[in-house]
Amino acid sequence: MSITTRTVRYATDSDSKLLDIYDSGQQDSRCVLLWHGTGPDERDVMAPLAQEIAGLGLTVLVPDWRSDQADEGRAHLTDSLRFARDFVRELGSGEGQLALAGWSAGAGAAMGVALQPELFDGWRPTAVVGIAGGYRFPARTTGTVPLRAIGPAVAPIPVRLVHGTADTIVPGDSSRELHEVLLSHGWDSELSEPATDHAGVLGCVYDPGAGRCVPSTESSVSELGRETARVVASALTGKPA
Repeated sequence: MSITTRTVRYATDSDSKLLDIYDSGQQDSRCVLLWHGTGPDERDVMAPLAQEIAGLGLTVLVPDWRSDQADEGRAHLTDSLRFARDFVRELGSGEGQLALAGWSAGAGAAMGVALQPELFDGWRPTAVVGIAGGYRFPARTTGTVPLRAIGPAVAPIPVRLVHGTADTIVPGDSSRELHEVLLSHGWDSELSEPATDHAGVLGCVYDPGAGRCVPSTESSVSELGRETARVVASALTGKPA
């Protein structure tokens, strides 16, 4: 399948930030907003995963955002969400066809939106996918710890979690705890734990020289990224990963 990628800008405060749109050409109105982690403006790190998700027929939006801002990235994340919601409206699919997915700090940010819709005009995503996320810290989107925000007043939506068993950056017990708490409150939650590390869940490896994650040349690692992509797609399609 041929994937086209175009880069646009989304408005934020008095400036704008870059955002990549991955389109499979399948005319599928279902979209995923995919947030990277705390590395400033690292949308390129998500490229291998975004390509794999788009290859499954979905449109993927990947924005830059900066965690080193005074608000720790909240405005960038919120404004990229606003862009994504407008993008989906223009597709004519309504707002119910947008899933939020994030890696590392981006995972907590995505979960935060689902748990506090009152901060986003009452809007909620179709589903959330947290990849190697930490949920014991304040979400960059809300300032609230996701694990403390789950309660009977919040209606459940599908949540899919992916966390490598060899992750030494964000311990996997964070995702396990979230999964268990969600289940105890009646949420549709599934947890996948592949035998890989913080970068491997993206189909990447960490390059110390570059100081960032880069695409892996090993087929086994690339397959891990494809597995994560299938989990993301399953959150929207309802089909098994």
